[in-house]
Amino acid sequence: MRTQRGFSLIELLIVVSIILIIAAIAIPSLVGAKIAAHEASAANSIRTINTAQVTYQSTYAAIGYSNSIAALGPPASTGCPASGPISGNACLIDFALANASAPAVAKSGYYFGAGVPGGGPPNSGYTVGGAPVAFNRSGVRGFCSNEDGAIHVAPAWNAPPPTVNATCLNTPYVQLQ
Repeated sequence: MRTQRGFSLIELLIVVSIILIIAAIAIPSLVGAKIAAHEASAANSIRTINTAQVTYQSTYAAIGYSNSIAALGPPASTGCPASGPISGNACLIDFALANASAPAVAKSGYYFGAGVPGGGPPNSGYTVGGAPVAFNRSGVRGFCSNEDGAIHVAPAWNAPPPTVNATCLNTPYVQLQ
């Protein structure tokens, strides 16, 4: 009698099938976890921008709130210049967030926009919003806030970030719990 070495084709097919079943169960969970992480990062980024806006408004009272997110950050990825912050580059948030204003330069799957109501300076208010770069892949919810500091969320936002206060305060946006 001969001794057999190795596995039969049936045994290999069974092992491959089991691996494929496990992958089919695990991959959707991983995608969901990635979306949840991106959304949590976006909500925290909105919270960071709110804090920076309050600091900016108290530091540069003649200007009021900043009309752009870029003005809240440093001028370069190397940080704030030796000459110190100015109203155009206040160095209140990091460079990655300050420049995440388009899908190509997004931060954690989201990009952000800001707007101020007309009639300034001094700007008496602001609206900041965040939207997913790739809907249903990097996120599904949109986030926004204004000078009251409350973060609002839209359960399914497939549009650019809101930068107008009326958009942020009306349906589909509801206050984040």
